[in-house]
Amino acid sequence: MDLQNGLGHLSYSTLVHAGDTWAEMNASLREFVPQVKKRVSPNAPFAVSLRISAASAKTLTESPAELESLAAFLKQEDLYVYTVNAFPYGPFKGDIVMERVYEPDWTTDDRVDYTNSVADILAAISPKHVNPSIQTAPLAFKPNVSGATYVDAFTRNVFRVIKHLRELEERTGRRVKLAIEPEPACYLETTDETVAFFEERIYSLRGVAEFAAVAGIPLSEAEGAIRRYLGVVFDIGHQSVGFENITESLTKLVEAGIPIFKLQEAASLWVEDLAGDKIEALRRFTDTIYLSQTSLKQNGVITKFLNLGEALDAYEANPVKSEMRTHFHVPVFLEELGPFRTTRFGVQEALKMHRETPLSDHLEIETYTWDVLPAEFKTGDIVDYVTRELEFVRSELIG
Repeated sequence: MDLQNGLGHLSYSTLVHAGDTWAEMNASLREFVPQVKKRVSPNAPFAVSLRISAASAKTLTESPAELESLAAFLKQEDLYVYTVNAFPYGPFKGDIVMERVYEPDWTTDDRVDYTNSVADILAAISPKHVNPSIQTAPLAFKPNVSGATYVDAFTRNVFRVIKHLRELEERTGRRVKLAIEPEPACYLETTDETVAFFEERIYSLRGVAEFAAVAGIPLSEAEGAIRRYLGVVFDIGHQSVGFENITESLTKLVEAGIPIFKLQEAASLWVEDLAGDKIEALRRFTDTIYLSQTSLKQNGVITKFLNLGEALDAYEANPVKSEMRTHFHVPVFLEELGPFRTTRFGVQEALKMHRETPLSDHLEIETYTWDVLPAEFKTGDIVDYVTRELEFVRSELIG
């Protein structure tokens, strides 16, 4: 939905629903989204954040009838697509995902071709008053980045996609934006790493010249094109896991001139004091198909782990006073989750900043972990849950 007054479009990520194939995503879209719209935006168009996997992109690209059917459904239900989650290339629900979620990474032609296909689909189905965004993976899983040659490979592939987006706008008049999402344990993880990558490899003379060569355009046009089509997703939950100050991190991006093409309202699990009596309860959150990157703060020193279970093992081996944050998305309307807290405060900090000076025209709630949330923390069904999240964020922005 359009929040008006420059606050941007807001919706929830359909990544929460089954959607590994187009048949699954199409069914989820038709079952759940109209129900949510009826509750939160009954008399105005409702925005859709659509998950499109590689399999779905292939179906929609190769079947004009499916694409036309989607467009007709959106029009009939007074819905519009403003952003696509093209981060998970393959399966994301019902099977163990872990670090496979980053594959194929940005060094591959598969990632380039997939992203370009999603851009073409967005140009065909999104309304003219929206410049849709594509949320994508943080370039590569950090342990896989073997050196400068690896970085050069994925940087060049990002430039290849920007070239496609530029040509797409020339051909169709539709501007589609690519937004890279930093995430714990990835090449782009912290805000400082993200700023450094953009300044050193994207906005530098070397980067601008490389893009000019890839796109076949003059150097004088290259930097403007990069900034027009490439930016970031700022996932508040991800940066909270790393103990970042959210206001400071957002300010760094703004001051560096890096466009925040999507501001993602997400909260993570936070344990202020990791005492022994909380370990058993926390281990219930380790039974998940997703990575649960975790930061443990002890004596002012932050240690990072790939999974929550590893962090708990480390604490039990050295049970000193500890604070912990873990990449387990929890409902943004909750400040507490049983004996634990959440990083909702980070969401509120970002929304306060956005309310005063809009940071992005795309806002999205991404709590995709409903299916793996322990039963006692669920209230109502998925529609209730999504609705409460949307109402919370909207109330933080416009009352």
